[in-house]
Amino acid sequence: MVPSSILRLLSLLFLMCALGWPGQPLWAIGIDDFPAQAPNEQVDDGADVLSRAAITELQKKLELFSQARIDARIITFRRLDYGIGLDQLANELLQRWQSPTQGELLILLETGSNSASVKASPVVLKLLPEELLKSTAETTMAVPLRDGGRYRQALLSGLDRLGIVLGGAEDPGPPLVEEVLAPVTNIPTAEETANSNAFSWVIVLLVVGTLVPMATWWVFSR
Repeated sequence: MVPSSILRLLSLLFLMCALGWPGQPLWAIGIDDFPAQAPNEQVDDGADVLSRAAITELQKKLELFSQARIDARIITFRRLDYGIGLDQLANELLQRWQSPTQGELLILLETGSNSASVKASPVVLKLLPEELLKSTAETTMAVPLRDGGRYRQALLSGLDRLGIVLGGAEDPGPPLVEEVLAPVTNIPTAEETANSNAFSWVIVLLVVGTLVPMATWWVFSR
């Protein structure tokens, strides 16, 4: 008869195999989780962080790229599999979904790390340079992502910046981030307090070092 402790251990191992080993996040995806052909929908909200209204709003933005014969897509997901980065996944998807009739633009958004990647095919890079795509992901989209995970705003801001450049206008650049200045206070810092205490001890030692020899001389000279 199998001991109950072994049965419990086997049950635990079975449960771990079914749910994934510890440390492997649920909903983690890799290149094999995507189809061989590009899906019909332009916005794939796998992370389920966008409302229907937001998806409709983003689809209208993407239509502007379609007019320039650019197949622009947005994909959101929670986490990536270990050993693969956002840029790597984007490049592999571009290669898998490449079209002979139009260029490709891909925006990936990982909600687990609040990070984004913007990549494009060589044809699109002639209109939207690699430096612009990198800056859009790391600055324009990163600011609202860090600010409480504002996913809709991050995607809209990224598309707006790319759309402006695609329309022939000058790149507006990354958003201006206001520097929060510390309020002025009269309360000394710990470092200032330590320096003040050290200075006080120096004064005390100087006074003692001066008065003690004088007092000693006065006592023995009488």
